Parts: sequence; C-alpha cells; structure tokens
Amino acid sequence: MTAAALVQSILASVPEIVVVTGACILLILGQFVRREQEYLLVWASVAVVLIAALGTLMLASEVRPAYAGMFIADRFAVFFKFVFYLATILTFFLSRKYADVEGIGSSEYYVLLLFALSGMMIMASATDLLSIYVGLELMVLCTYVLTGFLRQQRRSNEAALKYVILGSVSTGIFLYGVSLVYGLTGTTQLDGMAAAVTGDPLDPGLLLAVVFIVAGLVFKVGAVPFHMWVPDVYEGAPTTITAFMSVGPKAAGFAVILRVFLNPLVAASDVWIVVAVIAVATMALGSFVALVQDNFKRLLAYSSIAHAGFAIFGVVAGGPDGIASVMLYLLIYSFMNLGIFGTIIMMRNADFSGEAIEDYAGLAKSHPGLALLMLLYLFSLAGIPPTAGFFAKFYVLVALVERGFVVLAVIAVLLSVVAAYFYIRIVMVIYMREPGRTFAPALTPLVRATLAFTAAGTIGIGLFPSWFLRLAQHSVFGG
Repeated sequence: MTAAALVQSILASVPEIVVVTGACILLILGQFVRREQEYLLVWASVAVVLIAALGTLMLASEVRPAYAGMFIADRFAVFFKFVFYLATILTFFLSRKYADVEGIGSSEYYVLLLFALSGMMIMASATDLLSIYVGLELMVLCTYVLTGFLRQQRRSNEAALKYVILGSVSTGIFLYGVSLVYGLTGTTQLDGMAAAVTGDPLDPGLLLAVVFIVAGLVFKVGAVPFHMWVPDVYEGAPTTITAFMSVGPKAAGFAVILRVFLNPLVAASDVWIVVAVIAVATMALGSFVALVQDNFKRLLAYSSIAHAGFAIFGVVAGGPDGIASVMLYLLIYSFMNLGIFGTIIMMRNADFSGEAIEDYAGLAKSHPGLALLMLLYLFSLAGIPPTAGFFAKFYVLVALVERGFVVLAVIAVLLSVVAAYFYIRIVMVIYMREPGRTFAPALTPLVRATLAFTAAGTIGIGLFPSWFLRLAQHSVFGG
C-alpha cells in the first residue's frame, strides 16, 4: 500500500479511529473517576460518539474505498452508522440512573459499549468477508460481557453463557463458509467473489458456502432457526443492554446481509427461496410465541424476532426499493424499540422491576402521560397508522408486491395481524385494568429526554415518511 493509499484509508476510517481511541482513553481515565462522578463518563462517551458522527457526516459526500478494498466509506455505511450512533447515545442516557439502581456503574460498561459501536461501524463499511468477521467479533465479544454485567444475578450469568456458546458456534459456521468461498473463488472480497461467479445456477460448492454464511449472519439478527438465544439473553441481560442489542447489533447484522446477499454472488441462485422461508418462519414463530408471554422483556424478545422476519421480507424483495425499505424499517424500529425499552427502564426503581406485564396494570390512571407514551410505541410496533411503524411495514410490502412476491406480502400482512394482538393486549392492561401496587418511576432528565426524542421520531417519521424513504433510497450503496 502506497503512502497516498494509506492516508486515504485512514481518512475513510476516521470515525472508527475516533471511537476506538476514545474508548481506550476512557478505559484509563475511568480508573480515576469516583463513583459519584460517573456522570462524567456518560458525557465523555457521548462526546466521543458525537465527534465520530461529525467525522462520518464529513465523509458522506463521496465514496472512499480503503485498505485495499476491504473497507469503504459510502452513503450506505453512513446511514447505518447514524443508526448505531442513535442507539448508543440513547443507551448511554438510559444507563445513567439504571446503573445506579442495579449497582453496575463502572467505566468498563461505557467502554464496552464504545467498542461494540466500533465493531458495528466496521461491519457497515466492510466489503471483505474477513473485515466483516473482524467487526462482527469486536461487536459480539463486547455484548457477551455486557450481557453478563449483572454478576450477582444467576439469570444474567446464564444468559451470557448461552450467548457465548451459541455465538461461538455461529461464528464457526460463518468462518467455514468464508473458507469455502476463498477456496472456490480465490478471494474474500465481495466484488471479487461476484466476478468469480459465472453461470446459473450457482456452483454447488459455492451454494453450500453461501448457506453457511447465511446461517452465521441470521444468528446475529435472531432469525429462525438460529433464534434460540434471543429470549434468554434479552430477559437476562441488563435492560439497557437488551435495548441496545435489539437495535444496534441487529441493524449491523442487516447491514452485512444487505451488502453480501444483494451481491451478484447469490443473485442468480436458489438461496432466495431459503431466505424467503426463513422470513416466513421467523415472523410466524416470533408472532405466535409472543402471544403467551407474561414477562415484558421476553415478549419484546419474540417481538424482535418477528420484526427481524418482516425486515427479511425486504431482503427477499431486493433491488434498490427493497434495500431502502429495510434501511427505513431499521431506522424506525430503532426509535420505537428504544422508546418501549426506555419505559421499562423508567419503571425499574428500588424493588420494582417493571418486567412483568401485570406491573403496568392501570398505568393510565396512575401515570397517564407515561401510559400515552407506551400507547404510541406499542401502536407503532403493531404497525397501526399513522405511526412510523405502519410506514415501515408498508414500504416493505410495496417492495414485495412490485417484485411480484404477492403471496409473501399477503403472508406478511396476516402475520402482522397476529402480532398486533399481543401489543394491544398490553394496551388493554394499561387502560382497562385497575392499578396494582404504587411505584415512583425513575424519570431523570436523561430518561425524559430519551423518551421525548424517541416519541418525536416515532411521530415525525409517521408524519413525513416519504422524506425519510428518499433519504434511505439516496443512501443505497452510495446512491
């Protein structure tokens, strides 16, 4: 690599360098911060993310290949990185009070979130299977530790252990697929792989490699049949980390899926049939199993699985419209899901957990403003107009119909009706039941700001969906 190419590569990866450097500095400085000064770590972490966001915005004007074709800074990556920044900053805000209540305040908590963010950023910009792997491992190793951060709770330790074991298996499957691709094509770069593929259908060896890579990646988004870890991990992890994992790593997984599987390598293969089956099975399982859940976090885990299935329908549709619909879906999902988890975190105070659905009985009478916020988020998750969640699903369905997948669109609508029931059931508990025990919600200024921001996003995108769709379309692989 020449000096000029090295400089170009460094410029293209400035946001990642900023986040990693900031995390390392905070790791050292955190050892000198007293417990009562931990709010400084929150704001320092937010400052690191905002500086990285500024650097990302400056790179949005042109496409910048880097590191000999293993990395690229384009508008597609910029879009996803801002989703990651949104998830990370709001997680920092939600964590301040929650960390005090749970007794998990430490500099390592915020540093691990920053390192996980850097891994997601690498995944969004990676154009080589090996650089995808580096970003993937950086992200998941941090989330493994964060999942088990409630060290005194058995379920948190159990969730972390399950996550590590199943995650290691999925990583091994992914790497086996990468090795097959390299052995058959002589390259791990996505463009090089596409150039090496000639003929339809795909070579059986390459098809097998694609199946292994698909298996490794769908694990990260919680799709069937690699969804087993999601309910236990979501329930056992600290609620702030559950909120983060439900948005950031999921979006990172879809960023990789969109780069890899909308590539000519698999465009002419039968793998799309497999992906369509995965989408239907994922949404069906998530929707039906959520119906019988009594734990709110566990219900949202199956809800997350169902939403992953709906987003995969956009991957099946393919093309610029399909890609844009998935990108918009993930942006909207970030607002409404962080909002609903924010309400759970707000309920956690003293000996009140807020994790059982029964805890929300009569909330409309005791705290009408919070009940209204939950109504907004739940209706958006259910896809009820005019919330943003309706348009998230609508544009995916439009992409399916325009590509001729009418049957899949009908199945998606029917499963959405099933999923709407368990959201409306919670609304009924909130508005049609008498209050149970009294509690004092942990409404700190940062939690209020988070709920206000997510509510504004959920309403705003619902009012102006076409503007955000054009933004997503403009970001499709550099526009």
